[in-house]
Amino acid sequence: MKPLKIGISGVRGIVGETFTPELAVGFAQAFATYLNSGRVLICRDTRPSGPMVASAVAAGLLASGCEVIDLGVCPTPSLQLAIPWLNAQGGIAITAGHNATPWNALKFVRSDGLYLNATQAVELLDIYHQYEFAKAPWNLIRPMISREDAVDHHLAILASSFDIAAIRKRALRISVDCCNGACSALVPRWITELGGQVIAINDDMNAPFPHDPEPRQDTMAQVRALVKAGNADLGLVLDADGERLGLVDETARILPEEVTFALAASIRLSQRPGPVVTNISTSSMVDRIAALYKAPVFRTPVGQAYVSEGVLEHHASLGGEGNGSVIIPEIQAVPDSAAAIGLILEHLALTGRGLSELVDQLPRLSMVKSTLPIEPNLIYSALQTFRDRVQDESNAAIDSSDGVRIDWPDGWVHVRVSNTESIIRVIAEAEDDSRAHDLVDWARERLRG
Repeated sequence: MKPLKIGISGVRGIVGETFTPELAVGFAQAFATYLNSGRVLICRDTRPSGPMVASAVAAGLLASGCEVIDLGVCPTPSLQLAIPWLNAQGGIAITAGHNATPWNALKFVRSDGLYLNATQAVELLDIYHQYEFAKAPWNLIRPMISREDAVDHHLAILASSFDIAAIRKRALRISVDCCNGACSALVPRWITELGGQVIAINDDMNAPFPHDPEPRQDTMAQVRALVKAGNADLGLVLDADGERLGLVDETARILPEEVTFALAASIRLSQRPGPVVTNISTSSMVDRIAALYKAPVFRTPVGQAYVSEGVLEHHASLGGEGNGSVIIPEIQAVPDSAAAIGLILEHLALTGRGLSELVDQLPRLSMVKSTLPIEPNLIYSALQTFRDRVQDESNAAIDSSDGVRIDWPDGWVHVRVSNTESIIRVIAEAEDDSRAHDLVDWARERLRG
């Protein structure tokens, strides 16, 4: 199986197999054509393939008449904030985010700093397939690539958004695992700015990823040990490009990835009640939290672009997903782990409470997540077969807005095709662990049958 994923999350694949320099050049030219050239920012994470892909992307943009500003290694949210700041028409983030080292990807950002929405992504793909790109004549190709520091700008925006004095007064001790990713350039500096004592590991941007760059419970053992050994107030785990955040509390308890958004919702709604936007796979903890503040919850298909559009449409107080991503609209309408860190640390400082106490007050539900690898040419037929098999399920509500979600009075299961890998994801949630596992098994049997 040699996957190449093209969709709402951009284009991604395994470098040297489906993700090639030719692909990167072609999509860069297509994006330049879509934007009618202009100024475009690029950034990358720390994967070994990053410099090669960045060179290919820059070549494609320059060939189509763009002015290219290279932000180098920096978090994707830093690029997104920098686009309006630098009056750019768009940007390309070269990062596969949570995917393992062999992968890389291109994420396309429009002039307001948001990812292309579903309609815009289809338009870009049409241009790519037509292979009729804007071409700059030899004498109009830009002779050089400019460079800017988007991290300093990002830090300035963050510093103006939180009660810095209160956080500094609390003087928190914080363990951080940057996964040797792009957040190594941002998060330790941000915590230092907040007066925290940083105990950092895996913050060398020239070193390989020490583990999969996804803040899951099975990738957080190192920072858990660091919290315990260093008597830290909390631990943070970042992904490769600064969108997802994992948490470890002061007791060295590794928190499930769903807790990050639920905690952010609890904090945010206590400060500013209002609509919450999340996807249909995110834990129902957020619905129970929102109900305490009489705040509506709006559900979208899975994908940052969908959630960001929903945040703008509903003038939301908060957005995010159960993978550890949090959107604070006043900063930007996209996931930003550094902003989520600011929100959490500010609340700890203002309340004087510990992270474990805040988490223990969240609603208690059991969620089980599973994946089923399937060949790309079979994956959608498998989903359709599953949909046909469950459509007459009694005593259940079925939502087909993104794959198939089936709700019963005592739990739900969601089956969908991943936006980023050639797998079907199965997620179930119920009041107790055994029921959640039963729902996952029930769905997997019908996928295989």
